[in-house]
Amino acid sequence: MTPRPTVGFAGMTHLGLNSAAAAAARGFATVCYDPDTTLIDRIEVGDLPVVEPDLLETIAKNTDRLTFTADAQRLGECDVIYIAADVPTDDHGESNLAPIERLFATVSAQARTDAAVVILSQVPPGFTRRLAGDGKQLFYQVETLIFGRAVDRALNPERFIVGCADPAHPLPAALHAFLAAFECPILPMRYESAELAKISINCCLVASISVANTLAELSEKIGADWAEIAPALKLDRRIGPHAYLTPGLGIAGGNLERDLATVCRYADAHGTDAGVVRAWIANSRYRKDWALRTVHTTTIAAIKAPVIGILGLAYKENTHSTKNSPAIALIEALRPFALRLHDPVVPASAAPHPNAEGCSDALAVCNGADAVLIMTPWPEYRALEPGQMAQKMRGRVVIDPYAVLDEAACRATGLTYRRLGMMPNES
Repeated sequence: MTPRPTVGFAGMTHLGLNSAAAAAARGFATVCYDPDTTLIDRIEVGDLPVVEPDLLETIAKNTDRLTFTADAQRLGECDVIYIAADVPTDDHGESNLAPIERLFATVSAQARTDAAVVILSQVPPGFTRRLAGDGKQLFYQVETLIFGRAVDRALNPERFIVGCADPAHPLPAALHAFLAAFECPILPMRYESAELAKISINCCLVASISVANTLAELSEKIGADWAEIAPALKLDRRIGPHAYLTPGLGIAGGNLERDLATVCRYADAHGTDAGVVRAWIANSRYRKDWALRTVHTTTIAAIKAPVIGILGLAYKENTHSTKNSPAIALIEALRPFALRLHDPVVPASAAPHPNAEGCSDALAVCNGADAVLIMTPWPEYRALEPGQMAQKMRGRVVIDPYAVLDEAACRATGLTYRRLGMMPNES
């Protein structure tokens, strides 16, 4: 029996950690490299730099297959080496690719001549070919990372999209053996197609989000309820049961924004039309202010010095990331007012505000509050009892964009309840 390949991952940030854990869980000896010795030391004692459900448990179950190291020479043991560091973006969606280029140089210096090197970090079209040289052993693979579901996505991918110098040429045996172990389709294509495929996927997601946000707002004005409409759309085979049809507060997290900005830049450079993409960006910016508009209408306009409670600072549940978080943007817009803040993993200090108080638990946010906004749909917030909230609040306004709480229970306690996609209905 041919021995299983040894797989390496360079860059122990969110993408690299989850991908390495999944490789080990699939039975592969896995070398986890990062040049930051302090980071490696933290990981080895279970102090992970990211928050992700099941990640720590998956690492703990597979410690015999995982080697964490700051010694780049250990990558020479690997048959397949992934460059898997997160790619930071700025406020304009521009990627900083310098760390990826440095990792590539390190990996290239240590990789055996027969090893397959795979760029898993998201890069723009043209990046991989620029580094490829003859390209026969360099590949680009589309990552499937979703914050809050990263372990499951890494363990159970829908497909592998692999960029190649020549997609007609068979993949190296070690890379094919590794990918085949996940029992999903493998789609080889040219480098540029794979790099653009990731952006294409995210554009389709943004299109669905924009449809949901646009029509959910219309629902709020005409008396329809988007929560009733979305299930009907998901039963349409042309749309599907997994469609992104939940309205939200604009896109956040950095990755989708980066891809929209990339499409606009490439369209401008090559003279193609990106008007629809710019419309999605404008729609996202507008929708992000829904919570601010709602709290102004219900509370700020009616009370001279309101106290406002905010539950959730992360841009989505089950992550520590606040990149482009609607909650952080809201807090910045509420600087004149007294705020009470809580998030299960993000400290209140992540949202600088002169009049903000961090609270030890979710219910404490309600103390004396005139309005409470649930800005991140953390699972633990679903356990909040509307009756207990009402007893602690000074006012009666609950703004719940993602329908975390039971609407009928809120209204039964006399709370004025608001959510996305539903016409306001005073209690």
